[in-house]
Amino acid sequence: MRARLRFRRPRRREPEHYPPGPLRELAAAPPAGDHTPVAAVAFLALDVETTGLDPRTDHLLSVGWVPVVGREVVLAEACEITIRPPGEVDVGPSATFHRLTDDQLAEAAPLSEVLPRLLAALRGRVLLAHHAPLELGFLAEASLAAYGARPTVTAVDTLALQQRLLPDHDREVDGVLRLDAARRAYGLPRYTAHHALTDALAAGELFLAQVAELERRLGREVRLGDLSPAHSG
Repeated sequence: MRARLRFRRPRRREPEHYPPGPLRELAAAPPAGDHTPVAAVAFLALDVETTGLDPRTDHLLSVGWVPVVGREVVLAEACEITIRPPGEVDVGPSATFHRLTDDQLAEAAPLSEVLPRLLAALRGRVLLAHHAPLELGFLAEASLAAYGARPTVTAVDTLALQQRLLPDHDREVDGVLRLDAARRAYGLPRYTAHHALTDALAAGELFLAQVAELERRLGREVRLGDLSPAHSG
């Protein structure tokens, strides 16, 4: 196996660093440590649909998540919520990807109602996403705007993990790291893309296949630290 990818590992902030509310509650219930076997780690596969790719200027339009616990995707706890963008913001050309229209979102919940639910779902869990910096970025900016601080989150990126698992000569092939392409490498079925809950489910299933492959290569049980988790806060 190649050396782990390097991530910034800031010191975890104590719950008292955060104002009372969702961020403090999240910090008070950290996920398992890096030495914990993956089978004993609670994950939350997450996907977001947005007006664009810049968390500083674009807006969340929907979030979808599903827990992955004990090497199983817990469909009974899956959730998807559409989000009404603020003020006069419209979805613009992003609708061609996620198919969410201004009319559909006009009666959706505001982010102020959705964010606490998402942060509560993350308590004690490791965030799991395909290209996790996107989800982490929007989560951080939303929390900063709402609570004045960024959340304490541990995350595993299935895109980065797939990059590690691919042979060297395949890593530069155009599109090979996309979620659908990565799933095909493990014989997983094809799902419609750019739908928050479906993409979260797809990332969760891909993750379980990747863990099985990594376990085969290592010849032992995979621990959280083997997945190069990113720690933000």
